Amino acid sequence: MHPRDLLTEAVAGLLARPVRSALTTLGTVLGITTLVVTLGVAATAGNQVVGRFDELTATSVTVEVPAYPFPLVGWADVSRVTRLRGVVAAAALAESDRSANLVVRSNDVVDPARVTDQTLTVVSSSPGLPAAVKGRMIEGRYFDAGHVARGDRVVVLGQQAARLLGITGLDRAPAVFIGTRAYTVIGVLGDLRRERSLASAVILPPTAGRPYGLGSVTRVLVDTALGAAELIARQAPTALSPGNEALLQVISPPSPTRARDAVEGDVNALFLILGLVSLVVGAVGIANVTLVTVMERVAEIGLRRALGAARRHIAAQFLLESTLTGLIGGVLGASAGILVIVGVCAVKQWTPVLDVGPAVLAPVAGAVVGLLAGLYPALRAARMEPVNALR
Repeated sequence: MHPRDLLTEAVAGLLARPVRSALTTLGTVLGITTLVVTLGVAATAGNQVVGRFDELTATSVTVEVPAYPFPLVGWADVSRVTRLRGVVAAAALAESDRSANLVVRSNDVVDPARVTDQTLTVVSSSPGLPAAVKGRMIEGRYFDAGHVARGDRVVVLGQQAARLLGITGLDRAPAVFIGTRAYTVIGVLGDLRRERSLASAVILPPTAGRPYGLGSVTRVLVDTALGAAELIARQAPTALSPGNEALLQVISPPSPTRARDAVEGDVNALFLILGLVSLVVGAVGIANVTLVTVMERVAEIGLRRALGAARRHIAAQFLLESTLTGLIGGVLGASAGILVIVGVCAVKQWTPVLDVGPAVLAPVAGAVVGLLAGLYPALRAARMEPVNALR
């Protein structure tokens, strides 16, 4: 049997029942579409993570200063970090277990009818904190080097802490009491984009925080220019504590490439399973319909065998029909997948990223699925005896 005649017979068999052939192809179309969409959306989403990588995270470097018999980092050492190329702002921060839950009140009058005491966190910082945490002064000002040098008993409240203490303005120079010590409120810090826990904190100058165990620096917050975080993460420990840089722990932002790969891997793992399930369903559909077609065409098979067709000719005809069904489904599925990717990217205003390889191999995958699905029905058709088939 000439291959051209075999192909003609297979196409004629498909076109003889167009509705059934279309429904059979649908399973493969859905499976291939899901696979193409999975790979395209995963690559596009991963690229989008890099394109819109969180600038706040990508420019934040934190240096942890462990407790040691002697101070590893002094309050004045932060100025050496700010001189590094790529540093936008830096500030030292002191926290301790003793100051984590201190009773703070906004007046010294005990009123049984009102709850005036609030349990708040008290910290100390260097003057550059607002810029380092990307915040702004909602009221008043932040303390400066003069307040620190004079040991002024001033305080800056986080926005939430000011609300809890009932301080709505600084016109009358309100004071807060930490235990029995009074501090003048000179500013309210808010709109924090980093270290948002400071919104409910009471912030003291380094000299004023010593009674609460806040004399030593525990962290240094560094805000860098975009792209400079990796370099600053290597240089900051040496700038802060030369000779002891190995004792400091640096927390630097993750690589955008690793984040992209992680997102792409997660999306692929999820949707590839769905695509493979759809392909299996499509293969079962092709096998079922091909088997039904074989049973319906028993007389035709018997007549072909009686006229001289060999078993391999019968098997090849039905294998070719199932393979063509899978191939058509792969072509339609790849086309539909590309259209879906472009549509999603148009709606989300993303730049579509699609590897040509999966789109080209999708029809081949559909043909292989059709070939495997048609093996059993084709073998069953080839085993029919001409006399039994004609009877």
